[in-house]
Formats: sequence, C-alpha cells, structure tokens
Amino acid sequence: MEDIKARKRELRGSIQKTSDSLSGEEYEKRSARVAERLFSFANFVEAKTVLLYYSVNREVDTRPVIERCQEMGKIVLLPVLNPKRQELVAFKIDSLDKDLRESYGGRMEPDPRRCKPVPHRYIDLGIIPGVVFDERGGRLGSGEGYYDRLIPQLPPTTRKVSLALECQLVPQVPMEAHDRFVDIIITEEKTIYKI
Repeated sequence: MEDIKARKRELRGSIQKTSDSLSGEEYEKRSARVAERLFSFANFVEAKTVLLYYSVNREVDTRPVIERCQEMGKIVLLPVLNPKRQELVAFKIDSLDKDLRESYGGRMEPDPRRCKPVPHRYIDLGIIPGVVFDERGGRLGSGEGYYDRLIPQLPPTTRKVSLALECQLVPQVPMEAHDRFVDIIITEEKTIYKI
C-alpha cells in the first residue's frame, strides 16, 4: 500500500516539474489548444450545466472555458471544498470578478454568501482536474480525494472529462480501490475516450 502511495507522490512531483518547465507563452498556447478542442466537443456543446474548477499551478487554464460557457448561456458551477466534511459542493456563479474568493489551499472558489448551491443531479458535464492521466481514464489529483468522492455522486449520464497537457499523460497511473476514472481526456493534440 505504501509502495503505491510513494509511486503516486513521485509521479505527481515528476509531472508537475515537467509542466512547470514550460514557458508561460508555451503553457498559454497549449492551454488555448485544449480549450478549442473542448469547445468543438459535442458533449460540451450540448451541456446546459457544466461543473468546472478554477485552475491553479499548471492545470490547463480554465478561465477562458468558464468565460465561453457564460457567453453560450450555460449554467456554470464551481466547487467549494469543505475540508471538515471532505466533500465538494457545487455553486452557480454568474461573474468571475464578483462571485469568487480565495479559499482553501489558495484556490479561487465561489463565495457561498453570493452564490447558490446546485445539487449534483443537475450537472450535464463535469470537468475534473488532475495532475497525471493515462489513456484508460486513470487520473491522479492533488491527493486529497475530493474528486474521487465526487465522481460516484454524479449521475451516470454526466460525462466526466479532464483537460490535460500532453506532458501530463503517462502509460499507466497507479490506481487504488478508491480512485475513480474519467470518461474522456482532452489534450492539445487529441481526445481520448476511456478504453
């Protein structure tokens, strides 16, 4: 058990280092290509309610995705982390500039005083963050398990999609019993459907 946890830590660190080595311009260019691929993805186009996250570090930049969703009239949800209950609660946001606050771990998340919670059953498309991915839909997040607990709570019809840079893909992510797969991974070069 400790062996797999050590492998996960090592993999996260290695991939994060690779992502961090990209120049700001290269990171922005690759993020924009991932976003463009998402925008032409049928499940995205059809979705009315989209769960996103506000990217940190070198996660694919989600701000342009959030803005495009709002331009298209989609309902945009962002998660609030509840560390005490070890869960994510989805809140509807109307304005990136007015509805967010800095919170747990330095992440930007909806201000519950301004935004309303939305039950998971209304989510058509869930954009799931991660640090490392494989072509089977395996993912490693930050290690806290929030999204591994969220994924089973989403309706079976909700597509679980991750946005990733090619440098975040590995041949196989070490998975434990509690780890959850995503359905689709979109990179700057391809769209990967879970095998």
